[in-house]
Amino acid sequence: MRAAIIRAHGGLDAIAVESLAEPDRRQGEVRVAVRACALNHMDLWARKGIPGFTFPLPLIPGCDIAGVVLEADSDAGLAAGDEVVLQPGLSCGRCLACLSGRDPLCRAYGILGETRDGGCAEQIVVPRANVFEKPKNLGFADAAAFPLTMLTAWHMVVSRAQVRPGEVVVVHAAGSGVGSAAVQVAKLFGATVIATAGGAEKCTRASALGADHTIDTRATPDWTAALKGLTRVTGGVDVVIEHVGGALFEQSLRVLVPGGRLVTCGATAGGKVELHLQRLFFKNLSVLGSTMGSKAELLEVAAHVAAGRLRPVVAAVLPLSEVREAHRLLESREAFGKVVVEV
Repeated sequence: MRAAIIRAHGGLDAIAVESLAEPDRRQGEVRVAVRACALNHMDLWARKGIPGFTFPLPLIPGCDIAGVVLEADSDAGLAAGDEVVLQPGLSCGRCLACLSGRDPLCRAYGILGETRDGGCAEQIVVPRANVFEKPKNLGFADAAAFPLTMLTAWHMVVSRAQVRPGEVVVVHAAGSGVGSAAVQVAKLFGATVIATAGGAEKCTRASALGADHTIDTRATPDWTAALKGLTRVTGGVDVVIEHVGGALFEQSLRVLVPGGRLVTCGATAGGKVELHLQRLFFKNLSVLGSTMGSKAELLEVAAHVAAGRLRPVVAAVLPLSEVREAHRLLESREAFGKVVVEV
């Protein structure tokens, strides 16, 4: 089969399309013909490497996958030709966390394309528990664009922040996959959404997704000053959804009202942040980490996607042969939404 593979960390030339052996399938697993695989920042980290984290190289990247069942156990409830999407998270399925529906807390938790081969290939083999019916209203490229980002945003907004109707939610980097999803999820739960994005076009698109207000961080680098004008009307910020880190983290804590919550799922601008404890305890603030979401949550997300209440945002679709260009496009932050590789 053809597959994109990373054999050593590096620049764009560290990922290449090669001919590899098809993966073996064991009992309890499903073989899927990949039709589309959406990229995430995790794919960039797998290619470039992260200090302190060891990727199992050589590695096929890609965790957001849609495709067609090729082979499954007779009692799996699946048939060849079924159109499916894959849950990116892997867990043991037997521990207390897994059995209580909190599988991201499993000690054996991993992610396709990070801890084992992913979906930038013509085939992938995954546990049966990771295979879900593809929403019928979506093509394969759109279907590949929603699992990780929508699931992550849902877990951040609904499970971790527990956003309530009428609250004010700031969503940073609304042009990203997680950001564009978080805008929609927060609106679904009745929040007033203030989205930040780099550039007027991205702000316009964030508004089209439901953002009530936008802040162009290119035109207004001091986004907190722009926020003050908006929050005179809204009364303050209850929740911040972010995955940027760096200086933005401390700035975001500063704008929260007493009892406010900051939820973070990433650190694309840096993992070391400044935290003023006095602000944290005097204002009764909560800082919440978030990674992925459970298999049950993905079923909830998929139902909303199938009903049209949530929609994946695709910026570009490229063939597998142009995986390096797909990486470049994602890394350049030019895209609004997901970059998808078709197989």
